[in-house]
Amino acid sequence: MVRLDADPALLLETEERRQLRMVLRDVLTDSCGPGQVRDQAASPRGFDRALWDRLAGEIGVHGLAVPEAYGGAGYTHAELAVALEETGRVLCPAPLLPTVVLAGEALLAGGDPRASERWLPGIASGARTATVAGILHPADVTAERGPDGWVLRGEADFVPDGEGADVLLVAARAPDGERLFACAPDAATCRRTARRVLDPTRRQAQVRFTGAAADPVGEPGQVPVIAAAVLDAGRVALAAEHVGGSAHALDATLDYVSHRTQFGRAIGSFQAVKHRLADLLVAVEGARSVSSYASACLAARRPDLPVAAAAAAVACTRAYRLATTEYVQLHGGIGFTWEHPAHLYVRRARADEALFGTGDDHGLRLAGLLGLAGRGD
Repeated sequence: MVRLDADPALLLETEERRQLRMVLRDVLTDSCGPGQVRDQAASPRGFDRALWDRLAGEIGVHGLAVPEAYGGAGYTHAELAVALEETGRVLCPAPLLPTVVLAGEALLAGGDPRASERWLPGIASGARTATVAGILHPADVTAERGPDGWVLRGEADFVPDGEGADVLLVAARAPDGERLFACAPDAATCRRTARRVLDPTRRQAQVRFTGAAADPVGEPGQVPVIAAAVLDAGRVALAAEHVGGSAHALDATLDYVSHRTQFGRAIGSFQAVKHRLADLLVAVEGARSVSSYASACLAARRPDLPVAAAAAAVACTRAYRLATTEYVQLHGGIGFTWEHPAHLYVRRARADEALFGTGDDHGLRLAGLLGLAGRGD
């Protein structure tokens, strides 16, 4: 285990991370402009498969935090956070969060080498997309032994990328206790229905199991531990995405107010606008610092990760909400039109609050972790 105080590089922008950021920004700028993002989100699969393969094969994003023993690059979530920040900056609709973060963390937290050997290499190479069900939201799924092995029955709703994912990691009730199962869904025993959601770049689905074959991952009774690990990793990853999205909103708004004129002056020269942008800059930079620390805690597997993840969720969720609000309002009338890219960011910010909770939800959780709940501190 890496100790954070013994490896300050986890908190720094190393040369490798700087180069990764530059490469990703170039690639994503060319392939994820606002019009391209809308087209990708409206496509049958919801993302650009060629870009997905390029991110996985040419740049190696998918395997950054996957151990080398399972086909990954053996880096950490500190490197993966760089990639997530850049994809969040352009709202890349590729399902990196459910596949690489949520499903990848579920497999590693399950501590089952056989399951990891079977599924993680495909995730790391980009050959498979994956997601989790029954972990982010409560589900009613049971597992029973059939003549040919375990089968799943029941329903899970609002599953990220649930309609198209190649592998589902499902928390289900079994006779020997709640446990995690890996399911490669087929249409005969797994009905998947897309949900109409606020954010078109982050698809969700209802999944109904009617005897779907599945393999257990880990041991009975591990689901609470696995779910806690997945949720903390998800909070940290989402915080990094929010930093990227907030930074884009700030940059785009600053550029607009520097060129838009009223009464013969750029509106960015008005004191009231300066104050709002200054407040936004403070919020974004604070969110960036907290996100970096949380990513370092996840990379080092520190025991205070739950606190760091909750703090990052509070700061980054609130910063993103503020950034997208200012993105719309400071663009004036044009910012309120659906054709303007600001609305994609507003929708992402609001919809993400349904994945892991609002800033207030995270604040209450953080207070509980720090023992402050009910004290009025």
